[in-house]
Amino acid sequence: MANSSPVQLAIETKLAAQLQPSHLLVENESHMHAVPPNSETHFKVTIVSSQFDTISMVKRHQLVYQALADELAGPVHALALHTLSPEQWQTRIKAIPQSPNCMGGGK
Repeated sequence: MANSSPVQLAIETKLAAQLQPSHLLVENESHMHAVPPNSETHFKVTIVSSQFDTISMVKRHQLVYQALADELAGPVHALALHTLSPEQWQTRIKAIPQSPNCMGGGK
């Protein structure tokens, strides 16, 4: 979190506080899209929390959306979510797929 920009830091702080993750990685993927340099509009979030143990993927995403309501209403345009229980994280061998390149915009 030390090198995070303001929006990314807000995302990291809110998710850490509300979901107490054992693993949290917030990646600013704005550079992969047709946005101005240094934008904070597109993020990929990988979050592992025991709070996800018994709830569906939809409910997991809803928890993240609730935590990030201000960011989603403002600067964040896109949010790729990987919400996993600790068991799922171990099963995946801690691997998360790469995001695809932007297919739109002027880039």
